[in-house]
Amino acid sequence: MEEKDLGADLASVLVTAEQIQDKLAELAARIDEDYQGRDLLLVGVLRGAVMVMADLARTLHHPVEMDWMAVSSYGSGTKSSGVVRILKDLDTDVAGRNVLVVEDIIDTGLTLSWLLTNLSSRGPASVEVCALLRKPDMIRVDVPVRYVGFDIPNEFVIGYGLDYAQKYRNLPFVGTLAPHLYA
Repeated sequence: MEEKDLGADLASVLVTAEQIQDKLAELAARIDEDYQGRDLLLVGVLRGAVMVMADLARTLHHPVEMDWMAVSSYGSGTKSSGVVRILKDLDTDVAGRNVLVVEDIIDTGLTLSWLLTNLSSRGPASVEVCALLRKPDMIRVDVPVRYVGFDIPNEFVIGYGLDYAQKYRNLPFVGTLAPHLYA
């Protein structure tokens, strides 16, 4: 999909496809340096992190393993229920492993905080976080994030894995959705 395909549904482009790829290359270089000579397990958080994790993994210069988790704190609503559920757990044992959690976006940090506690209880050698986007004004829990792509304003964003009603994930950029669609 391209910008023109959205017509009036797109309010603005916050981060272009080129900016995303440049930032992922920068993050990958830091990750390669930090994990030189060590095995690394990338853990993607479904569904939003699919694009980020795929492109990040292809940009790294040493082999990595990948696995996926799906967690939810929303149930069927649009506000967090406060209870986190594992919808899909890892297939890989993380004991003794260097784990890098790959996220599309960090809003409040509540679900990520729970996830980090859960993963840490499994005995990994290390657990770090790489997030493409972060909304600093929304953070309610201080979560250590080692690698951050972009800090963005508190706006509803779509694209590059982020959705509205399960649509728009396949945009190659991050944009804001026109309010008439969700207001």
